[in-house]
Amino acid sequence: MRAAEAGAVGTSRTLVLNASFEPLGVVSSRRALLLVLDLRAVLVHDTGRCFHAPSQVLPEPSVVRLSRYVRVPHDRPVAVNRRTVFARDGHRCQYCGGPAESIDHVVPRSRGGPHAWHNVVAACRRCNTRKEDRLPHEVGMTLRAHPAPPRRQLWLLTAGAATRSDWAPYLGADILTA
Repeated sequence: MRAAEAGAVGTSRTLVLNASFEPLGVVSSRRALLLVLDLRAVLVHDTGRCFHAPSQVLPEPSVVRLSRYVRVPHDRPVAVNRRTVFARDGHRCQYCGGPAESIDHVVPRSRGGPHAWHNVVAACRRCNTRKEDRLPHEVGMTLRAHPAPPRRQLWLLTAGAATRSDWAPYLGADILTA
């Protein structure tokens, strides 16, 4: 199949729901279309764009629901890495509120601080350089918010896709405003 509009159709992302309408993940719209064609998923909502095949026109999926229920372990923790920390902190420096460019350990690793959710924040280069190997209060800095483990649906923000307004009924309003 070829895309009707070069670079538009097939390059977007699709929300995949479990058979129970629980959000599971985000895949490419091409992968979602294959799930629908293989009868492994059902099209719930489309983007309004279409894939063109020699004998048919198929809508580009925005939301699909799996035909069978998939058991998902809910106790799996979210990894602490640059992408997930930036997503949790809204890509803003937790010291000054500017655009974040790096991550910072509130209690530096050299002072025994762990690489854990309660000790890692997003920071701009200026604040990270100013803080260096010290505690925030030692250089007159304060955190805008206390770092904590993220909500369960942080995976969505780290999937490399912006959330779409047509996903709102399946995700809840809190994830779209994070």
